[in-house]
Amino acid sequence: MTENFQAITQFIVEIEKLKNVERKIKPVGLLRYENSAEHSWQIALLALTLLPYAEQNPDPLIVVTMLLLHDIVEIDTGDKFAYDANHDDYENELASAKRIFAILPNEQAQAYLKIWIEFEQAHTPEAQYSKAIDRLMPVIQNLHNGCQSWIDHDISVSQILLKNAAIEKANPQLWQWLKQQVIDTGKRVGLRP
Repeated sequence: MTENFQAITQFIVEIEKLKNVERKIKPVGLLRYENSAEHSWQIALLALTLLPYAEQNPDPLIVVTMLLLHDIVEIDTGDKFAYDANHDDYENELASAKRIFAILPNEQAQAYLKIWIEFEQAHTPEAQYSKAIDRLMPVIQNLHNGCQSWIDHDISVSQILLKNAAIEKANPQLWQWLKQQVIDTGKRVGLRP
């Protein structure tokens, strides 16, 4: 059993590196960029807060676990900007997931890898909801920080709506409201249509 404690401790120290993975968006009201650990914590809480409004009935523990695990691979791969052509890098991310989760005792490693893959494939209600929440948080941040990352990268309103349409699966009403927020804010700050 002590070897399990050693492995878990080693895993926790390894994921400490997620705090050093800089994202392309600044937290609301701050001048620095957020890190992936902050993002994972915030979307887990956002997911729980919006769960009563979910279109399907996803399991809260699986959702939170997915959201806490989904970006761990960025320790090896770095953060990819959602609107970049090379955003999806499944093979490299899978290799990273296998490496990092292998630090854990085998049973836990396999369970975490399975949840990570489930998130990536987005076939279950939990994964679809989690993917939507992962998309939602940067939209909320941009709407409240002057559209910082959208402006910095010359992202158009149509790109924003296309990239984030998965939110509709989690909650069509939320998506309609959010879509209008993006359109209105985009006009106000001068984003390309």
